Amino acid sequence: MPSDPLTPHDHQPHPDSLMPFDALVLAGGASRRFGGVDKATLVLEGVSLLDRVLTATIRAETTVVVGPIRPTARPVTWTQEHPASGGPVAGIAAGLGHGSAPVIVLVSCDLPWLTGADVAALVDGIAGHDGHGLRDDGGREQPLAAAYRRTALERALAEIGDPRDQSVRRLFAGFTMRWSEPTRAGSDVDTWADLDDPTTAAE
Repeated sequence: MPSDPLTPHDHQPHPDSLMPFDALVLAGGASRRFGGVDKATLVLEGVSLLDRVLTATIRAETTVVVGPIRPTARPVTWTQEHPASGGPVAGIAAGLGHGSAPVIVLVSCDLPWLTGADVAALVDGIAGHDGHGLRDDGGREQPLAAAYRRTALERALAEIGDPRDQSVRRLFAGFTMRWSEPTRAGSDVDTWADLDDPTTAAE
């Protein structure tokens, strides 16, 4: 995927000028790396990982969370892929039917350092590209921490066919992408060691 490095905070759009966007949050169930614990309910600094992402995307026109229903700090729309556990591409397909904004901010629920400023920069910097995503602090591209044009996602899902158990890399293979410089905002939580506080636990 062609890329154009950009630091997320290079763009700080005025809130009133931000392009309308919807948020699509992937929040599947238990994680094997966490011993079956639901990552979305893990708490960091008093806030669940899911609520931290929902706070970062609070300016979305519509927010849909794909996964089992859980308590959240703000109202959202819930949906789930059918059958359940069909993988992230199936989750994207399930969530895409909600909302109508031209840009979709697609994020996994385990991005605790994502902020509203990061989200605004992704949306503002998408011009001329199918998507604008974050790199994690190690430089790895994070397609599940990105803003995408709705039309590009719809086209890619139509081309891929049955979304169950499909590869995220395959879904986005044809996208023209812009990527940020490495940033902690793009770092997800895969193990207990990824969390700042080793005593973090699920509620």
